[in-house]
Amino acid sequence: MPFRHRLLALSVALMWGLNFIAIDASLVHFPPFFLVALRFALIALPTMLLVPWPGVPVRWLVGYGFGFGVLQFLFLYWGMASGMPTGLASLVLQASAPFTVLLGATFLRERVSGRQLVGVLIAVCGMALVGWQRAENAAIVPFLLTLAGAFGWAIGNTCNRLARPTDPLRLTLWMSVVPPLPMLALSLAVEGPDRILDSLTSFGEPGAAAVAGLVYTVVIGTVVGSGVWTWLMTRHPAGVVAPFSMLVPVVGMTAAWVVLGETASPGELVGGALVVGGVLWGSTRGRRPAPPNAEKAGPRSNERDPARVPQPE
Repeated sequence: MPFRHRLLALSVALMWGLNFIAIDASLVHFPPFFLVALRFALIALPTMLLVPWPGVPVRWLVGYGFGFGVLQFLFLYWGMASGMPTGLASLVLQASAPFTVLLGATFLRERVSGRQLVGVLIAVCGMALVGWQRAENAAIVPFLLTLAGAFGWAIGNTCNRLARPTDPLRLTLWMSVVPPLPMLALSLAVEGPDRILDSLTSFGEPGAAAVAGLVYTVVIGTVVGSGVWTWLMTRHPAGVVAPFSMLVPVVGMTAAWVVLGETASPGELVGGALVVGGVLWGSTRGRRPAPPNAEKAGPRSNERDPARVPQPE
């Protein structure tokens, strides 16, 4: 990967890490369920008018939108509004990676390598340690809500895999059409129309910061960040690009410490290191040993066996 592309990947990790600070600012003013509906409505309206249909089966688009959009952000925003520290939320959400591996093995019959299994076990141990530390601080419910959000993300990843989009960015944008109506209905039932109306009509300093956070989440976190990430994924192997996402909780926890004054216990830091390390280990490939007779194959060793060339599905 060229150096400038690495810089782009780093910029996406920075954008996504700071996204948690923007969410925290928005949650100060907007009720969490309504905020999810508002976030995706702002993307869905221009998408339906300007972006071509992604050409995937409707059931997988709805499944992607329900898992990634509804479940992930319903539980993430609910957890953060209930007291989940912003920096730790960026970390716990990385549990989506081992969840995705397990769902892929269960429902898609994808083979789980020994390396992936070890990575999942390390990440699960890290999650258990963070959860134990949260329980010690009487804050286990926000942790579990955020963990449920990570599982929702994994469901979305599985449906995305089944959709097989030719243009992943179009699918990501069209996925935003799914969450607004169910989240608005849930917000009206749980948060009530008075609270929703108050958040739309009363703006002071917190309201201005909340709107700025919402704009950042929609424009920078979703459109720009996802656009650059998709562009990189189409030009480089996933194993080269994906590990850069492990910098998101590093940025998120650092920004939460600098901006919000959040601190983490030593146990949470150790658990976080295990999560990041486990996901990173499981998402990279080990070096394959060279064939024993590679040196003896001569000039023909670089020729490809037609029987081994993958055929289009």
